[in-house]
Amino acid sequence: MKKKGSIKNIEILLEKKKRAVKILSLLEDEYPEAKCHLNFDGPFELLIGCILSAQCTDKRVNEVTPGLFKKYPTPFEFSKADQSELEQEIHSCGFYRAKTKSIINCSKALVEEHDGEVPRTMDELTKLAGVGRKTANVVLGNYFGIPGIIVDTHIKRLSTRLGLTTNSDPTKIEYDLNELMPQKKWTIFSNSLGDHGRTVCHARKPLCGDCIISLLCPSAGLV
Repeated sequence: MKKKGSIKNIEILLEKKKRAVKILSLLEDEYPEAKCHLNFDGPFELLIGCILSAQCTDKRVNEVTPGLFKKYPTPFEFSKADQSELEQEIHSCGFYRAKTKSIINCSKALVEEHDGEVPRTMDELTKLAGVGRKTANVVLGNYFGIPGIIVDTHIKRLSTRLGLTTNSDPTKIEYDLNELMPQKKWTIFSNSLGDHGRTVCHARKPLCGDCIISLLCPSAGLV
């Protein structure tokens, strides 16, 4: 026999799931073209773009990558790149020394362990230098079509405001949202929620009066 506490928790989870699915439905209608904002041609360019985008805007990365990929079109060229040269080329993306090391080491691993191909599993991707679960889910979801919750700054902020998680750790947030959303919608939810964060639910001054999901948000008008 189930205890009353556990039954109550199940009921709370079911209600939260219903609300989450309603939120998703509204977001899908509002952002039918929601997608990754990095420009890329193939999984490797998306992978490198994600590494560069840490603590940097997608817009800035998109300004840097055309010339970068022209000079280093594949992992083979990046794996042999001169560190000081590459640092200069990605300098404007910030944290350029750490990112340079990650890009070169990531590329070496792709060449030596994956025949220059980007793997398509979370396990293999997160073993690459500079690649965490967020980057892996971006690549898996937006290129390979393997759904994943992408916990960037927007998703972290909005999922907390929406009361879909009480966690601050990105991995725990990912697992919380996984439990609430149908698996096939994980990437769609991430991209559309991210667009909502960029256009409406800003960090400092959210536009609650213009928000299509405000009636489902416990933080509406309170931030």
